[in-house]
Amino acid sequence: MKAIRRFTVRAVLPENLSALEEIAGNLRWSWHEPTKELFARISPELWQQVKHDPIALLGAVEPSRLAELAADPGYVEWANHIRDDLHSYLSEPRWYQSLGDGAPQTIAYFSPEFGIAATLPQYSGGLGILAGDHLKAASDLGVPLVAAGLFYRSGYFSQAITPDGWQLESYPVLDPDGLPLSVLRNPDGTPVQVSLALPDGVLHARIWQAAVGRVKLLLLDTDIPDNEERLRSVTDRLYGGGGEHRLLQELLLGIGGVRAVKAWTDLTGAPEAEVFHTNEGHAGFLGLERISDLIGEGLTFDQALQVVRAGTVFTTHTPVPAGIDRFDRSLVQRYFSTSLLPGVTPDQVLPLGAEDYPGGSPDVFNMAVMGLRLGQHANGVSKLHGDVSRHMFNGLYPGFDPQEVPIDSVTNGVHAPTWTDPMLRALALERLGTEDTTHADWANSSAVTDIDLWGVRNRMREQLVQDARRRLAAAWEEQNPGGIAPAWMSDLLDPNVLTIGFARRVPTYKRLTLMLHDPERLRRILTNPARPVQFVIAGKSHPADDEGKRLIQKLVQFASEADIRERMVFLPDYDIGMAQLLYPGTDVWLNNPLRPLEACGTSGMKAALNGALNLSILDGWWNEFYDGENGWAIPSADAAGDGAERDALEAEAMYDLIEHQIAPRFYDRDGDGVPTAWVSRIRHTLSTLSSPLSAERMVREYVERLYLPAAGYENRLTENDFADARSLADWKQRVEAAWPGVAVAHVDAGGVDAVPQVGDELHVRALVNLNGLEPGDVEVQVVYGRSQDGDELVDVHRQALTVDDSVPGTHDASVPHEFVGTVRLGWAGSFGYTVRVVPVNDLLLTPAELGLVAAAS
Repeated sequence: MKAIRRFTVRAVLPENLSALEEIAGNLRWSWHEPTKELFARISPELWQQVKHDPIALLGAVEPSRLAELAADPGYVEWANHIRDDLHSYLSEPRWYQSLGDGAPQTIAYFSPEFGIAATLPQYSGGLGILAGDHLKAASDLGVPLVAAGLFYRSGYFSQAITPDGWQLESYPVLDPDGLPLSVLRNPDGTPVQVSLALPDGVLHARIWQAAVGRVKLLLLDTDIPDNEERLRSVTDRLYGGGGEHRLLQELLLGIGGVRAVKAWTDLTGAPEAEVFHTNEGHAGFLGLERISDLIGEGLTFDQALQVVRAGTVFTTHTPVPAGIDRFDRSLVQRYFSTSLLPGVTPDQVLPLGAEDYPGGSPDVFNMAVMGLRLGQHANGVSKLHGDVSRHMFNGLYPGFDPQEVPIDSVTNGVHAPTWTDPMLRALALERLGTEDTTHADWANSSAVTDIDLWGVRNRMREQLVQDARRRLAAAWEEQNPGGIAPAWMSDLLDPNVLTIGFARRVPTYKRLTLMLHDPERLRRILTNPARPVQFVIAGKSHPADDEGKRLIQKLVQFASEADIRERMVFLPDYDIGMAQLLYPGTDVWLNNPLRPLEACGTSGMKAALNGALNLSILDGWWNEFYDGENGWAIPSADAAGDGAERDALEAEAMYDLIEHQIAPRFYDRDGDGVPTAWVSRIRHTLSTLSSPLSAERMVREYVERLYLPAAGYENRLTENDFADARSLADWKQRVEAAWPGVAVAHVDAGGVDAVPQVGDELHVRALVNLNGLEPGDVEVQVVYGRSQDGDELVDVHRQALTVDDSVPGTHDASVPHEFVGTVRLGWAGSFGYTVRVVPVNDLLLTPAELGLVAAAS
């Protein structure tokens, strides 16, 4: 008989073990190994059964065991020590506190998903894991983040694989009372709620709090009695439902999220947020809520927009337009034709998401476009992805070259304490005196020998093999109740065989089945008697993506063939718990997306932090970190005639690398059984990548390059009753009105001989019509570089010309202004130049922000 409802009953702990409840309530345990060891001691078997969930453990352990521990002075002292250590961690100054009083006191971070721990399944893939790692690293560094997201009652989905390889989805309902969450409450004990006025009702949401170390995570939940039935399901599933359902989720995330952050700061006394960071465009409506608040303080929409832009950071993770959320324009208009945002009208909202550029659609509202228009500080998530993004959004900045588009890049990182195996951390502590693997001296071969490194790598591979066998046997038994898993499942994989890992979401561009391009060649690689190879594969396809499901099915069916099933396995229901054993246990991490469609690809980073070597297309992070010794680069066949030819060429290159370089190096052993050349690459990888690939490095970059400047710009615009915000809005309006009449009327150049030589000086004079603008409103630039076919300039340089005040009429707005300057010819060969005019203001980060330019013709 099935229960109609389930809930979690928490144990009543003995008074002297009260520290356990406090420790379990802070998700720092998800990356703090001493805390995990404390809970594991309660019951090692039960700890495994509850999948390392302290709250579930305390709910399931027998009272007699708790009484036994309460009578053990050593355990009580241990628990109190861990609690005291947590208190110190939460209160002591850290890196961020060394930045001084000028650093923002609260930074709000918004994301549609957060991957913190397997016990809190509020993530689908890399975006959520990245967000979780961002919060953890911010906590470790002392960055005062408060994060906002949604609480999905069914998370993403649980995956099962049918005997014929088809993905099945299920949506277990989560009980928040059994999770490390608490309701945000008013002083009188009532739950805090946020409400959104909709066209046909009001949407209410309560706020769950999670403590992620020093960071507070606020999750909005609509499954409450205050909502009518149809609205209770708004936060049912991550990325579920159709267009209107997604729009409701994103309105709640952005607008409701800002309101939740405000409620939290009011209740806790924390400083108001100065910087707002939106992780991808899903939370973009947060800027409109902030504009509405500022209108309530007496600003116009345009004035408020300047303040919001100044303090907003927008991170794009999308390398293709098809990956961006786009809503029907009329649907967005309908939702903003209400009292949802006081002072904000649909006519002001719709232009922010308009695709009013060549190739855009007039009927849609683009969330990434709005993110860029509401965020003055924007970045991609690897150097290559930054370049891809500048090209993709070039249409928003007509007349500017892609390299001038104001999108920077901060390459993602991963949280080393979460993703580095405890065995490797223990080795670093024992031999190098630090558990911080990102700053350990891995190059010290006298302290950590090749035998040490190879030994820990072997143990991590063995750990993966055992976990894979257990998972596959459990999956078989779940599909065959009462049956016993076939004997061959206990021989799946071999802890001594070269192991290649592949795990990620399964959209088509990631090419899960590229490895199957030549099945017979792959079969020979897997079953090579002298140098065998084995693959461990995992990943989920979006429930609506049947093509992705077919890829999984194709791979599962191949891996099920009797002669290779012990050398190739697909592990169902990929999650954080599986990943924490999969990354360390693989010798080689495979990534073969279509370049340049992988924005970053952090799975390979997690593997590298454990000494695994990467085998990857030069895409995402690998494009900037591959050095020839930390793995292998699969050549990209960009010039191939079509997709099939490209797949064939790149698959053959991958097979060649595995057969002729990777496997021989792995199996070439010295007298001690150590593959010294392989271990040399492990040592090099740990030495050179551990720190650069860490989320600590990433968050420091966000702070120094984006958060601090954003806070500075916003503070300047809010001073003196928003004087600079009002001035900037007026200036932009004046410049935009005058710009159609701004033109370069004439350009003269001289000073070079008939045959120009390196070192000659080119004297440039330009007459410019400013149409009533002041010379200080613009910068007249000579733009020069190497001239290619079609007069296209490459290796471009820009140099400002200065207004010649000696020319009569310089101060008469009705006559052209003369600008002059000198360019030194610095190279031999082709040379070309032009002159252009761009608007400038010291409150702009770049002249391209307004998308206005007037070039000589």
